[in-house]
Amino acid sequence: MGAHARPNRIHRTGVRIAMVALVGAALPISAGGLAQAATPDATHSADENGRQGGEATSTAAQKHGAQRQSQTSHAAQRVVRGEAAGAQDANVQDAPQIKADHAFLLDARDGSQERELWGGAKADESVSMASTTKIMTALVVLKHPELLNRQITVKQEYRDYVQKVGGSTADLQTGDTLTVEQLLHALLIPSGDDAAMALADNLGTGDTEDARIADFVHQMNVEAQQLGLTGTNFDSFDGVSQGNNHSTARDLAKLGQRAMLKPVFADIVKKKQFKTEAVAANGRIRYYTWNTTNKLLSSYDGALGIKTGSGPEAGYALVFAAERDNRTLVGAILKDDAGRFDDATKMLDWGFAH
Repeated sequence: MGAHARPNRIHRTGVRIAMVALVGAALPISAGGLAQAATPDATHSADENGRQGGEATSTAAQKHGAQRQSQTSHAAQRVVRGEAAGAQDANVQDAPQIKADHAFLLDARDGSQERELWGGAKADESVSMASTTKIMTALVVLKHPELLNRQITVKQEYRDYVQKVGGSTADLQTGDTLTVEQLLHALLIPSGDDAAMALADNLGTGDTEDARIADFVHQMNVEAQQLGLTGTNFDSFDGVSQGNNHSTARDLAKLGQRAMLKPVFADIVKKKQFKTEAVAANGRIRYYTWNTTNKLLSSYDGALGIKTGSGPEAGYALVFAAERDNRTLVGAILKDDAGRFDDATKMLDWGFAH
């Protein structure tokens, strides 16, 4: 299996206690040997033969004590190594049995804090994150809640971009006018790259489309730094990487947890379907229906979201959250296969049991 947990703090503490106890048990033996070796002055008042005999006795005692010390030390080391190996084996067994190595799970507690529950063997390795990038896209937008009702007109360039990169789409129609909040739904539910571009183009600063988008991506990276996501870098607004769009499972779990503190975000990502209408270029009403790409919302009791992702380089990714018994768990999986939802289920089941 791909999951390997870090040694548990409790196990490490147990090993340290074992070492102290064993070394303590060895001290009386070692001290006795060293005491004999440290008192040759008792022979200094004797003649030359007496001094030689005393030194010989002392040397023999020292060697005997050293041997006993070495034997005891080696025995202690064997016991400690055995307990450490046993602790590691137990920790590996007591972990979610999933395929992904790039995985991380945390307990969000009251939402403002998090407690690490488990991390896979490669939880801190930076890799491509695909459309889970859009969590940060939304978070940057939501730093300006006063803009949620702002009207944005869909440009043909947004549709052309989706065709060019072969990305996922909300099928926004040229000339339609939608609010920022509607575009957030289009971004997070069907994972629309066209919606992501519309938000970046209109909420970034600059005289040209390229400049505005570059500014928006810069805001994404500033936010990542402020959140302490040291293994994360963005070079796109939607996850279609320019070669330097990457994150870690640990960072994405933390990002998901912070995003879920935003009520608008949390409300959107838990929806399986969203229907809305927009004013079309001809003045008539356009009706949109967007369905989630997150199968966990239909299959896992208590699922809250959050965001899927996939791509040739990234494989399958998922940032997810669920709530049971007043506990909220948030996790992330990167570079998985089509079984990412099964892996997420196993991680959540394991987390709620711990």
